[in-house]
Amino acid sequence: MNHGVLTAIYIAAAVLFILSLGGLSNQERAKRAIWFGMVGMILAVGATIAGLFTPAFPGVLAIPNVEWLVVTVAVGAVIGAIVAARVEMTGMPQLVAALHSFVGLAAVFIGLNAQIVLTDVGMAANLSELSGFAGRLAGKTAVELTMLRIEVFLGIFIGAITFTGSVVAFGKLAGHIAGKPRKLPGGHFWNAALAAACLACGAAYLGGEGIWTIAVVAVLAGMIGLHLIMGIGGADMPVVVSMLNSYSGWAAAAIGFTLDNDLLIVTGALVGSSGAILSYIMCRAMNRHFVSVILGGFGGTPVATTAAVGEQSPIDAEGVVDQLLAAETVIIVPGYGMAVAQAQGAISELTNTLRNKGKNVRFAIHPVAGRLPGHMNVLLAEARVPYDIVLEMDKINADFGATDVAVVIGSNDIVNPAAIEDPNSPIAGMPVLEVWKSKLVIVSKRGQGTGYSGIENPLFYRENTRMLFGDARESVQSLLRLIG
Repeated sequence: MNHGVLTAIYIAAAVLFILSLGGLSNQERAKRAIWFGMVGMILAVGATIAGLFTPAFPGVLAIPNVEWLVVTVAVGAVIGAIVAARVEMTGMPQLVAALHSFVGLAAVFIGLNAQIVLTDVGMAANLSELSGFAGRLAGKTAVELTMLRIEVFLGIFIGAITFTGSVVAFGKLAGHIAGKPRKLPGGHFWNAALAAACLACGAAYLGGEGIWTIAVVAVLAGMIGLHLIMGIGGADMPVVVSMLNSYSGWAAAAIGFTLDNDLLIVTGALVGSSGAILSYIMCRAMNRHFVSVILGGFGGTPVATTAAVGEQSPIDAEGVVDQLLAAETVIIVPGYGMAVAQAQGAISELTNTLRNKGKNVRFAIHPVAGRLPGHMNVLLAEARVPYDIVLEMDKINADFGATDVAVVIGSNDIVNPAAIEDPNSPIAGMPVLEVWKSKLVIVSKRGQGTGYSGIENPLFYRENTRMLFGDARESVQSLLRLIG
């Protein structure tokens, strides 16, 4: 495979990645967009591996024992397929966080390896005998080698933060680490001190010091990632996952420059920019400041909030059925509890039953419902809920005032009126779905506990709210049996 063919395949793969990202903005085109991304990745990996067997062409990485690379790629593909097939949708957020950690760790290893090769090149007696990456380093000028060192430093710095931060995010999402924010005394002072130490080591590295400098950077940056994400509350993990996605993209782009791989640069930039944009959108949806997200400065210790007044009013399945059959308009608000109970199939069936009876049934989706952006949309699409009745918060929030029944299934913080009514609430100012404006609110909930943020929800104590306690899927199935 010559260099021109390889470049052409890389361009095709990059175009497919761009089409994939663009298609994911629309539910109807999302499946096709995923195929674009899959084909693009197959082209990218296949062309890169094929290029390893043709070392005579410029810009191609030739390495000895390339068969081992093919074997490791095959093993990784098998492991990835098995994990993807076994993971439940409720476990997808922590899986994504784990995959981000792999990208960060790879960036660190590649950066360290680049410096090892650079050292070997400096000690080589005959540069003309070098091949592959070493041969390309031997042909670089002093200015180009300085740029390479900057790329290595950035790749290791961002990669180490991404690695440890993603590991902590995985632990919090999986429940292995407590969701409450934890910081060392002094807070961001330690982050700033560690960052300054990394810059000092980076300056020493650019000044000609050896590999120990970037090894120290990897350790210090890893401590920054650990402290940053540990200082963020568990309820804000959806934004953190998106932010780490952006970090992993920029780490990949930096390593792309190190390896002179144009596709890795483009792909990393796409991931980094799209992750940053998504983080910004989610910050707006949660009334957070984007800069404070990057610095790990939100989700801190909550201040005193107004206690909920009154008692929760329970309702049984028969009562819910009576209200649904009497209603003309129904809005369903799904949340993480629906995902845990795997109730999307039963909810889809209930939706079809009510629509067949002439009811106007729609879904309201909050931008951060669940623990991953788009979590609820994917679940509803999987259950074959029609796309045209699944609406985002800004398109349906004004309709609750004219809605007969709002059904909240497994949602808590995203329907909490304290965000609007209690200025002392930790979620004050966060846009929420204003379900309490409906004539009647039915909340399907397993128990009387708080949501993921640990904040009490006064919605559950309102006069127009009825609590349907129990497993979400079992509750919805009981409604289906009664409706007939």
